[in-house]
Amino acid sequence: MHSSAVFLIEFGAIILGLGLLGRLAGRFRFSPIPLYLLAGLAFGEGGLLPLGSSEEFVAIGAEIGVILLLLMLGLEYTASDLVSNLKTQYPAGLVDAALNALPGAAMALLLGWGPVAAVVLAGVTWISSSGVIAKVMGDLGRLGNRETPVILSILVLEDLAMAVYLPIVTALLAGVGLAAGSLTLAIALGVAGLVLFLALRYGRVISRFVSSDDPEKLLLVVLGLTLLVAGIAQQLQVSAAVGAFLVGIALSGEVAEGAHHLLSPLRDLFAAVFFVFFGLHTDPATIPPVILPALALAVITAGTKIATGYWAAKRAGISAKGRWRAGGTLVARGEFSIVIAGLAVTAGIEPSLGPLATAYVLILVIVGPLTARYTEPIAVRFTTGRRKAAGRSRTVSVPAPKEESLEPVDDGTAGRA
Repeated sequence: MHSSAVFLIEFGAIILGLGLLGRLAGRFRFSPIPLYLLAGLAFGEGGLLPLGSSEEFVAIGAEIGVILLLLMLGLEYTASDLVSNLKTQYPAGLVDAALNALPGAAMALLLGWGPVAAVVLAGVTWISSSGVIAKVMGDLGRLGNRETPVILSILVLEDLAMAVYLPIVTALLAGVGLAAGSLTLAIALGVAGLVLFLALRYGRVISRFVSSDDPEKLLLVVLGLTLLVAGIAQQLQVSAAVGAFLVGIALSGEVAEGAHHLLSPLRDLFAAVFFVFFGLHTDPATIPPVILPALALAVITAGTKIATGYWAAKRAGISAKGRWRAGGTLVARGEFSIVIAGLAVTAGIEPSLGPLATAYVLILVIVGPLTARYTEPIAVRFTTGRRKAAGRSRTVSVPAPKEESLEPVDDGTAGRA
């Protein structure tokens, strides 16, 4: 069969299969990410039916998927929102980083993977899934809750931290020296600072330049600008994803809304291809040896994320129920953990890191929606049960002093009579 025909058949089957998996996930109201990862495992090396002709195109589609994921995330926030969040919520961001990055780094060192893998795995366990969390909050009808701004602030701070973290990881994986790595980080910080300054000062001018009443022209200009900036950023060893994120931040108002509406279907398509691509490069036979470390990390970092959300919501004056909801909502990991692990897999620093990250994300992307829904009622039931038990113990112990205090009165009354 002709190679182009094989390519069309393979890629068409992938897209059709992803569509059916997405519908299945929607019917049961959970994230399709684990199904996409499983599909990649099934059709990758060591899977049921390895692909051939379409793998190179899938790789390009996966890179575009990462760029669109970060672009769409940047479109959600304005530069002023980011600056405001940095000023008011940075303590929560520091607590989030300390509680959730350290377990990943410690696990990598315990497994003997070295400091570079430790930095990578720290990022995998640190970053929550903005996409999964936003969908879960919408499904549960919590977008208007008091704790929602706290959750979004933590997610924004994590995304901002990626603008610094990704260049560091890229430099470490490339094996560059301290001087070159410092230069890369300085360039990344300089570019991020410049984009934020331009977005704050000239955001309307930039948006007016990009704006168009014709959806076709708006789509072409925004997509072309994003890919161009992402390519320049990657050439500077900053990270294509960070470049796309900064483009999203620079756009605001009606342009951001219009671009979000037009690019959402493309984002969903190429993001799904990205998750499949990651699964394609993970041999299913390599997952069982790392399932116990992945499960241990999932349990530990689910607890630390709940603690992070609880502390941040308490600091913001949210009630106990809202604190538990905030903590449970932050548990899900997903696209960004896979993006970070994908960098390490491409660099080939540690063969077991990719399988561990896959297993870890599969666990928490399934558990995350459950913790978002049930952490608060379980916590309330537990605390209410403890209060009732304490109340019963007080009730039992109270009558005894009353009886003792009444006996002398009765005896004295009888004596006087």
